[in-house]
Formats: sequence, structure tokens, C-alpha cells
Amino acid sequence: MLTADVDGGTFRLRHATRADIPDMVRLLADDALGAGRETAKDMEPYERAFDAIHADPAHLLLVGERMPQGEEEGPVVATFQLSFLPGISRQGAWRSQLEGVRVAASLRGQGLGRLMVGWAIAESRNRGCDLMQLTTHHSRSAAHRFYEQLGFEASHVGMKLAL
Repeated sequence: MLTADVDGGTFRLRHATRADIPDMVRLLADDALGAGRETAKDMEPYERAFDAIHADPAHLLLVGERMPQGEEEGPVVATFQLSFLPGISRQGAWRSQLEGVRVAASLRGQGLGRLMVGWAIAESRNRGCDLMQLTTHHSRSAAHRFYEQLGFEASHVGMKLAL
């Protein structure tokens, strides 16, 4: 899909496969919040979710691989989900929803996150979206700064209800 050089090396963004699920779960669990929500003990719920995402063209699940010199594939070091949502508000505007953006802790701040979000913005525009939205936990101040540097504004208060 996309191979590019950033400060941290050469990376390739590609569609995730079922084989990537353990790496994606590892990335999702790699912080204080994720460690309490994610578990690699039972992959079945993640596999069900992957199958649903993969079957629906309105949802994309991508991974970022760090490409060793001369190799055709490398370790999965990043992931994100991009969904496309129709809406009646904003004169029927389509919006994209960015979810589960994770970069391996050792590679944060080296340009991979910027590469991923830039790709997601371009894909959203290509699909006719007028707006990209995301939520990030209020405790993730570094993530807030990152998204603000990319032009996102904290314009709404997000709320969630556990069911």
C-alpha cells in the first residue's frame, strides 16, 4: 500500500491479516490503559472482530511494518482502524473515524504515527469524507499534543457507556 522512510527507518503500511492479530493485541496492550483492557489469553474475540472488519468495505484495519534493509517484510510495529460513516448531519456528510492508533513504544516520536494518520486523512478525502474524528482518553496528554500538531481540534466532549 505505502512504503516510506521516516526518522525511525523504512516502514510499510498494509492491510492487516489474521496472522497479525497477536501483534495488534500486543500493541493495544502496550500502555497502562490498554494493559487493563486487552489480553492475549484468548484470541477468539479478536478474531471475530477482525472477520467483521475485514468483511465490511466501510472499515479498514492496517498495520505498519518496520522494513529491515533488503527484506520484503518486517515486524509489525504499529496499527490503526479507519471506518467510514454516513451521517445525516452536516448536510449528509460522510466522516471517517480513526480508532486504535498504536505505535510501538520504542518507535514513538520518529514519524510513523504521522505517516499513518497522513495516510488515513488522504484515504478519507479519497472516499469523500468531509470530517475525520477520533477519541483519545483524557489521560493521554502526549496523544493530544500529537493530534493537535496534525490539525485536530478538541471541539467536542466524548462520552462512553459500557454495555
